[in-house]
Amino acid sequence: MKKFLALMLALVMVFALAACGDAGTEPTEAPADDTTAPTEAPADDTTEPEGELATVEEGKLIMATNAAFPPYEMTDDEGNVIGIDADIAAAIAEKLGFELVIDDMDFDGALLAVQQGKADMMLAGLSVTPDREAVMDFSDSYATGVQVVIVTEDSDIATADDLEGKLIGCQRGTTGYLYASDTPENGGYGEDAVVAYDNGITAVQALQNGQVDAVIIDNGPAQEFVAANAGLKILETPWVEEEYAIGLTKGNDALNAAINDALAELIADGTVQSIIDTYISAE
Repeated sequence: MKKFLALMLALVMVFALAACGDAGTEPTEAPADDTTAPTEAPADDTTEPEGELATVEEGKLIMATNAAFPPYEMTDDEGNVIGIDADIAAAIAEKLGFELVIDDMDFDGALLAVQQGKADMMLAGLSVTPDREAVMDFSDSYATGVQVVIVTEDSDIATADDLEGKLIGCQRGTTGYLYASDTPENGGYGEDAVVAYDNGITAVQALQNGQVDAVIIDNGPAQEFVAANAGLKILETPWVEEEYAIGLTKGNDALNAAINDALAELIADGTVQSIIDTYISAE
């Protein structure tokens, strides 16, 4: 009998230990499941913001420009900025899902606005130069700019070679001004030979008033100014050719890439050329 009781007691202890063993394994499995779930969720969340495009103002794409450069940018009777660059910017903003905001300011101010991150991009018949590439990013080119020389019809300036020793008017901050005011060794005429004006219109007015002998400016606005002002002409030989691109704030790689991709699509589907043709008739 004692042996039987001892056997039964041993069996009870075995079952009790087995039951304790089962109960002990369950809690160790549950925390393992609990700790796995939280580590997976944050991993998914961190990938989402990478696709977002950071702009100066949420939901808006801010374009800096100098609206005194027809037909690329000018103002209509209501003061709205219109032109080739304005239409291209609007098409880019629409493609990216942003509202376009255009800030009109002087040319140097527009350059600084992009460099300082106060505007997302600059379209203003902007040419790519090494100095600008040091402080700004650029899109691919979307148009070719031709710098020309405007003179009065009775001027003795027949070619660009005749500009030496003359007083030249340019828009401040433009490549026309930068190139013309450079040293003769670098193909310019020197700072003393160039007068900087806030915009092309003022430079042309100075030419009409006899304050300068010639104006160097891009062909697009030059054609507009000559058509609107009697007694002026454009020299037949272009002064220099360059490419126009969109100026972008350095370091905002995701937005810059998205703007350039949108521009590439608009060039490929003919939208950009159609916009240019709207403002510049084929010669």
